[in-house]
Amino acid sequence: MASTSLLKASPVLDKSEWVKGQSVLFRQPSSAAVVLRNRATSLTVRAASSYADELVKTAKTIASPGRGILAMDESNATCGKRLDSIGLENTEANRQAYRTLLVSAPGLGQYISGAILFEETLYQSTTEGKKMVDVLVEQNIVPGIKVDKGLVPLVGSNNESWCQGLDGLSSRTAAYYQQGARFAKWRTVVSIPNGPSALAVKEAAWGLARYAAISQDSGLVPIVEPEIMLDGEHDIDRTYEVAEKVWAEVFFYLAQNNVMFEGILLKPSMVTPGAESKDRATPEQVASYTLKLLRNRIPPAVPGIMFLSGGQSELEATLNLNAMNQAPNPWHVSFSYARALQNTCLKTWGGRAENVNAAQTTLLARAKANSLAQLGKYTGEGESEDAKEGMFVKGYTY
Repeated sequence: MASTSLLKASPVLDKSEWVKGQSVLFRQPSSAAVVLRNRATSLTVRAASSYADELVKTAKTIASPGRGILAMDESNATCGKRLDSIGLENTEANRQAYRTLLVSAPGLGQYISGAILFEETLYQSTTEGKKMVDVLVEQNIVPGIKVDKGLVPLVGSNNESWCQGLDGLSSRTAAYYQQGARFAKWRTVVSIPNGPSALAVKEAAWGLARYAAISQDSGLVPIVEPEIMLDGEHDIDRTYEVAEKVWAEVFFYLAQNNVMFEGILLKPSMVTPGAESKDRATPEQVASYTLKLLRNRIPPAVPGIMFLSGGQSELEATLNLNAMNQAPNPWHVSFSYARALQNTCLKTWGGRAENVNAAQTTLLARAKANSLAQLGKYTGEGESEDAKEGMFVKGYTY
C-alpha cells in the first residue's frame, strides 16, 4: 500500500500521461518479488507494481472535485435494448453515432472525469473519423474499459450468479493500456432475495480482488463494483446488513491480494430499500445509512467512492448523492452513472441528427446536476418529468 508521503507528493495526472503516443514513455509492469526465508517457511512477497505512482495519480484525477464518471460501457446487446427503445436497429453504425454524441458533448470534461467504455468503443472512431479515446482526452476525461465478461449461474448456490473474465485478463488489460485506457471496471452482483449465500458473497469478493490485482499490474486503476441489486421487498436495514458483509469480504480479499487501496476506486450501491419495498427512504435517510456503512467498512486510503445509480431515477440518484455531500467526507463521494446520466439524453436524441445538439445539452445539464451534487450544492430546481422516471429493471443485466 502506498505511503502517506507518496499520496501527498502525487499531483493530479496530466492528460499527456495517460494516452499512448503522448510525451510520456510507458513502462512495462515489473514482476519483481522479494523472497523471505527462514528454517520453516519460504514466503514470497510481490513487490509493488511499477505503476504505483501512476495509479495513484490516475485515481486522484478521476476523484477530482465536482466531477464523476460517465458509464457508457453497455454491452452491444444492452446498447441494442437502449436503441430499440427509441426505434433504432442495433447496428455498429447506430452504436457509433450514439457514442459519438456522448463523448463529443462540448464541455463535458467540466463535469465528467472518466468514461467507462465497452471494448468496441475503445477501439472505435467517431462518425467524423477521430478516435473515441482521443476525443475524451481532449475533453480532459480519462478513458476506462469494462473488462469483465458478464454474469453466469453459480453452480451450488441459491440461483445466484458469478462474474467471469479472469482468464486472459492480464493480456487484455495490457492491451487496453496500450490503446489508451487508464482505468478498468468489473461488475459483480449480490442478490438479497436469493440469500445471499456465503458462497456467492465469497465468489464475488474473490473475483473482484483478483481482477483488481491484475488491473493494477497492467497500469489500470480498478473500479471495484460489488453491486447489491435493488430487486426485492426488503427494507433499508436488510440492505445495510447485507452490504456490510459484502463490503467487509471484498476488502478482506483485496488486502489478501496485495491490492493498493490508494490506486482503486469503489463503485458501490447506495443503501436503499428494495425496489419493491412498501417503505421508501428520503435522501437524508439514504445518506445516513450509506455514510455510516462507508465509515465502518471502507479505509480512508481509498480516494473515491463512485456510486452506481442501480435503476434509481435520474432525480433520485442526484438527490441522494447531494445528501451525502452536505458535510466533508474522508473520500471523494461522487457518481458513476449510466442510465441516470443518459436516459433523458437518449430520448431527446431519438436517433435523429437534427436532435444531437439538444441531446448533448440534456446530457450536460444532467452531468452538471450531479457535479453540483458532488459538491453538495444541488437544489433540484427546474427538473423535468423525465428526470423523475424510475429505471428499475428486475434482474438487470449490463
